[in-house]
Amino acid sequence: MASIIKASLNLDAIPKDKIYIGKKGKYLPITITINDELDQFGNQGPVVVEQTKEERDQKSAKTYLGNIKVVWSNGTNVDAAPREGAPAQAAPVNNEPDLPF
Repeated sequence: MASIIKASLNLDAIPKDKIYIGKKGKYLPITITINDELDQFGNQGPVVVEQTKEERDQKSAKTYLGNIKVVWSNGTNVDAAPREGAPAQAAPVNNEPDLPF
């Protein structure tokens, strides 16, 4: 585990037309952004309703649901999940010499 992230969501802001029914229940696709800097309230990023490619291309306004705070981290972070159709990422190269001196 690399981090524990706390979030608060405004359930009244959820657009009902974005909820879809899956095999095990109802789902809302969201996007969480972790920023490098804290905002004025100590938050580290927003939680927004995921936008379609068309919405992003049209520069549609995002629907903000809330904010996140990283409350614990072991100092590392996880790698991004691979995207469909994207080439696999190469393993990191260790540039450390393995000489004992």
